[in-house]
Amino acid sequence: MSNSKHYIKDFVAYLKIEKGLSENSIEAYLNDVLKLENYSRQNGKEISDLGYNDLKNFVSELYDLGLSARSQARIISGIKQFYLFLILENILQNDPSELLEMPKIGRKLPEVLSVEEIDQLIYAIDLSKPEGHRNKAILETLYSCGLRVSELVNLRFEDLFFTDGFLRITGKGNKQRLVPVSQTVEKEINIYVENIRTQLKIKTGNESYVFLNRRGAKLTRNMIFTIIKNLSTSINLQKNISPHTFRHSFATHLLEGGANLRAIQEMLGHESITTTEIYTHLDQSFLKEAIISYHPRNKTR
Repeated sequence: MSNSKHYIKDFVAYLKIEKGLSENSIEAYLNDVLKLENYSRQNGKEISDLGYNDLKNFVSELYDLGLSARSQARIISGIKQFYLFLILENILQNDPSELLEMPKIGRKLPEVLSVEEIDQLIYAIDLSKPEGHRNKAILETLYSCGLRVSELVNLRFEDLFFTDGFLRITGKGNKQRLVPVSQTVEKEINIYVENIRTQLKIKTGNESYVFLNRRGAKLTRNMIFTIIKNLSTSINLQKNISPHTFRHSFATHLLEGGANLRAIQEMLGHESITTTEIYTHLDQSFLKEAIISYHPRNKTR
């Protein structure tokens, strides 16, 4: 094994064990560093032997490939993390990436769905099909709870605390948070579980996951994207949307409705806010009031 391959393997272990990053974040960092490793190999060097000028040329190649400024910035960020690791491990004394500049990124605001558009998407679901009630429960949960798509597909029955009005969500870095859950979400999940999910032959190891595919296995992230894209096409929606659009719409509608910004941050599980702070700074009843009271799906219709 070359030194570069060895360092990359140790870097992945560091991200997983010491940094506690999610599999998706680790994969993103790994892809960034592998691009650099491929570049160093083409130039007959080990990744630890690259200097500032080498890295500058590498970044120039990213630009020449036509990558967006945002994509370039993400790759550079991954590389900087890798060299920081090499410094921490005393493999390098000087960081060649220290002077690398991030490309300027124009602030591109993500798409936001109106309440009416969300209603149209949900009404477009064909409830005569077995997966219809599942898909309705999925959209209601994404929008009413502001979940990441990875958090949705990994939702387990042990995380449902309907009696207390909360979901327990495991987010980035395995950090847990409590998210207030509306009666609408509770109702739709119960309809799906009691009438549809009970008819499935569940694959071993998938028994605890709430949302399953027709073969009784946990849904993939891509499947959620496909469900949303198909619904978007069916109503001829002119916006480019994804599961994250529901999360962003959740936050935007709450903010526009007058909900407390701090409470919204807690619900989104932003990395700068720890689970502990949920208990030390904000009362659970306040969180529930802040979200349930201001969310459009919870108002009298």
